[in-house]
Amino acid sequence: MSLPEVMAAALLTGHGGLDKLDYRTDVPVPHPGAGEVLIEVAAAALNNTDINTRIGWYSKAVEAATSAGGTAGFSTLTASDAAWSGEAMEFPRIQGADVCGRIAAVGEGVSVERIGERVLVRNMLRTYVGYRPFECWTLGGECDGGFAQFAVAPDRETHTVRSDWSDAELAAIPCAYSTAENMLHRARVGAERVLVTGASGGVGLAAVQLAKRRGATVIAVCSSAKAAQVLAEGAVLTLDRGADLVHALGPNSVDVVIDIVGGSQTADLLDLLRPGGRYAIAGAIGGPLAEIDLRTVYLKDLSLFGCTFQDDEVFDNLVGYIERNEIRPIVSKTYPLSAIAEAQEDFLSKQHTGKLVLLPPSVLRAGTTPDTITTEAAQ
Repeated sequence: MSLPEVMAAALLTGHGGLDKLDYRTDVPVPHPGAGEVLIEVAAAALNNTDINTRIGWYSKAVEAATSAGGTAGFSTLTASDAAWSGEAMEFPRIQGADVCGRIAAVGEGVSVERIGERVLVRNMLRTYVGYRPFECWTLGGECDGGFAQFAVAPDRETHTVRSDWSDAELAAIPCAYSTAENMLHRARVGAERVLVTGASGGVGLAAVQLAKRRGATVIAVCSSAKAAQVLAEGAVLTLDRGADLVHALGPNSVDVVIDIVGGSQTADLLDLLRPGGRYAIAGAIGGPLAEIDLRTVYLKDLSLFGCTFQDDEVFDNLVGYIERNEIRPIVSKTYPLSAIAEAQEDFLSKQHTGKLVLLPPSVLRAGTTPDTITTEAAQ
């Protein structure tokens, strides 16, 4: 069966509001180059980075929380540093860091036996930067991602997954769970007392589950309306968002803080840590600027970890957790890809626990095997 020439995709046409999302059905199907595979996307989840990239929040000119510009964007930003890489983003871009699907074709140097495999793609790609330490491309950022019927990814970073989970459940894993697992990995979390902020969102709930898996006693910060679900996923205690955490728990009362929120609460989080404690951060939806007392850091011998780059074992471990059913994501709602703007509005409302997932329209019939695409054929 031959591949179609065009596909449906959601294009990001520039930094700004929801009007910068353009759903189209005439986008050329990409061709895999040497060492790449073409994936028919079955599902792709939403993440904070999709919003942050759209609105240009990564620009150092923006000082507000994500929510301040989530719908309409920001009037002031510097486009030259508005992406994860700190460089200007190229438009149009197909976003989507989470890709679950099946390999539909392969490029030169990739075994045709991979066609038909059910796969997940590591969202922090190292292939395109020569596997240099602390360098990566983000799927859907520096290259096109999963908000389309087809996506190209490096063969080396496209993982076969053997699981009876739904496509939507698998799509909930790559970005959120690798972010959470990376934070726990970098902070060397074990059977100790761990506090997780933003615990009802995609990354936060993943951190709760993954920390529990490591034997940790998890304290979660979330809205009271979502506390029951967060407790069900492994937290032993929840504290309401906005609560006085130091008063509630006491200073020097936790071993590790896993922070996705940032903002004004950061100083309190450092006060919570015991001497020798560890603080890991991989997001700042509550605001990118924080005032801390450096004496707290050095007098308590704290270790602070900024977490973006991921060691190879992080995603390898996640695939193992999936296949052994050691974790399970919560998918609150799915949407057709054409409803991406509605899905992002719902995401910004923070009314849902866990993940929201987009489902592109199906293209290929189950069991078909499109022709192999070689580098020469793609030229």
